[in-house]
Order: sequence, then C-alpha cells, then structure tokens
Amino acid sequence: MRLNLLTTTTIAMLLASSAYAQETIKIGVLTPLSGTYAGIGQQVRWGIDQSVEEINAAGGIAGRQIELIYEDSEANPAVAVTKAEKLFTVDNVDFLTGTVNSGATLAVGQVADRADKLIATTVSFSDAITGSGCSPNVFRVNARAGQQSVALAAWLKQEKPGAKVYYLGPDYEMGRSTVAAFKERAESVGAKSTGEVFAPLDSKDYSQYFGQLRAARPDVLYTSVAGNDTVRLFTQMNDFGVSEGLTILGASGTVTAQNINAIGAAAEGFITGVGYSVLIDSPENKAFTEAFRERNGADPDLYGADSYGLLFAYKAAVEAAGATDTDSVRAALEGLSWETPQGTKTIRAGDHQAMQPMYVVEVKNGQFTIARSIAGEDAIGPDTCDKF
Repeated sequence: MRLNLLTTTTIAMLLASSAYAQETIKIGVLTPLSGTYAGIGQQVRWGIDQSVEEINAAGGIAGRQIELIYEDSEANPAVAVTKAEKLFTVDNVDFLTGTVNSGATLAVGQVADRADKLIATTVSFSDAITGSGCSPNVFRVNARAGQQSVALAAWLKQEKPGAKVYYLGPDYEMGRSTVAAFKERAESVGAKSTGEVFAPLDSKDYSQYFGQLRAARPDVLYTSVAGNDTVRLFTQMNDFGVSEGLTILGASGTVTAQNINAIGAAAEGFITGVGYSVLIDSPENKAFTEAFRERNGADPDLYGADSYGLLFAYKAAVEAAGATDTDSVRAALEGLSWETPQGTKTIRAGDHQAMQPMYVVEVKNGQFTIARSIAGEDAIGPDTCDKF
C-alpha cells in the first residue's frame, strides 16, 4: 500500500513538473507601434521577434517557450503606465521590455516596483533611469546618454578643439538629459556652449528656432531629436541654409537605419556616439546582420540590436537562477556578462546599467562609417545610483 502511495505521489510530481515545463514564459513588449517613434518601435519589435524565434527554436528558456504580448505605448508615459498595469495584472507577464520614451521608462519602472516585476529598456537614453531615478526592478542594456557623450566628446576634442556648440533637443526627459550629458562632457574637453532650445515632441516647424541658432554663431550643433522629428529638422535646416558650414553632432538615435534614407543628403557629415553599428567587424555581428536583413528586409540599428540581445541576457539569468520569480532573476542579472552582436556586455550590479564598447559613427556619402571606438570601461562613468 505504501509503495502504491509513493508511486502515485511520484507520478503526480512528474506530471506537475511536466506541466510546468510546458507553460510559456510571458514577456510583455510595451513599445510605440504608432506615432512619431513608430519606426523605433518597429526596430524593437524586429529585434525581439528575431531573438524569440531563435531561442524558441533552440528549446526555449529552461525548456519553456517564450510568449510575447505586445501593447502600443504611443511613446506616451500616461498610456504606457495604463498598458503596463494591464500587462502585469491581467496578462501576468513574467518580464517587460520595449519602452522607448525615457519618461515612459521611468513611469513604468514605478509600476514594476508596485507589481514586484522586472523591466528592462533597450532604447531609453536618460541617465536618470540608472542614476537618480534608478530602481532595483529596472535594468538597461543599451548605452545611456553619458556613455554616448564620452565617445562623441573624444571626437570633438580631437577634431574641433575649442568649438562653440549650440544645443537643440526635444522637450521631455530624454531630450533634456542627453543635452545636459553632452554639454557637461563637451565643456570638460574645452568646448564653449552658446545656447540651447527645446522643441515639443513631434514638432512640425523647426524654422522658428533658426534665428536663435544663427544669432549664437556656433561651429557645432548638438541635437537629440529622433524618428520623424529628425527628418523634419534636418530637411528644414537644409532648405533654409542653416546647416551650411555647421557640424552637426547628435544622440545615437537621431540618425539611424530607419530614417537616413528619408533625410537624404541633409544627413551628410552627421556624427554620433553609438553602442552599435552594422559595421562592427565580428563574426557574431555579421551573422546577426545577415539574418536580420533576410528576415526584415532592412538593416538593424542600435534599437534592433539592443532589443535582440536583451532576451539572451534574460534567458541566461533565468537558467542560472532556475526560476522566473523577481528576486531570483534580479540577482542573476546583476553582474551578468553575455555575448551580443556588439560584443560582450556586462550589467553593473550597482545601478543595473550595461557596460559595452562605444563607437563614433559618421555619415559619409550616405553611409555610416566608424571613426573611432571607446572601451566600455572608459565610457560607462561612475555608478550614481543610491536606491539599492
């Protein structure tokens, strides 16, 4: 009788274990699928979908398949909060990613704290996300504004010593953060700031700012507009003759594979500091780029590459932890190193910011070219998070 009881118990445990192994791991992707940042959201989706296809085809995460649940954030923090609450409480996702707008990432991080769930951004630049606004439940695997600025300032010091710089950014968290980060770094290498202006997101007419820009008489313009806003800004500057004789530097999301063709000749000479380029000469990046092009009919940009790499980090963390609960995965992600198309990335445990090599990229003859590289440890900057 005892043998039968043990046999029955063992069978029940095996069945339960088998059922658990068959359950999907749900990942919420909250990204802009409409609006001015829809192109960025498309790269996020392409990168994530490609990584999930590869992971699932190879057996999933600890034998479990990944299930993606998409929601459109509209690049609006208020909408993102509502959608995040739905993903956490109704869909019961195990993990959330995809946020683009830095304000949305900060707001969704607070929702994650309340729900005791983890999120990771692959796009948002604001230093606050892993700095003053850091959270134990928020990770970032892309380069923050400060990392981009280190690479770009190194180029500025060598190529334009003592340059006079004017700043134009979008009027929200990311825009102000990126301008502040580069302004501080540029001034530290001898540049002189001549003024700054912030335009509303999705601005249709940038010509209203051109008088101020001309009056400042800068050698260099730094901007962190992105998506369709970049197309309008660069086209209008070219049409009004504002860009003549002006070196334009910008955040890594300003000119990308998504909008460079729409910008056309107006993008010529643009320079940025980035954490990814299709030109990175490694077998891993070549394989990723070829697969991405074949799958999506377009080149990956930094958003597609960082989004692709994220779920391999999540897979490594879950398998190392042997669980998907928040505490276990958080501990496994802290200090994690993993391979990506960019090379090895390491998540710094103290602030959850990924360390990675950085590159200065210039547009020449309508194509991106790598001008120089900066080691990850030289670009990441100090850990300023004091929340955990």
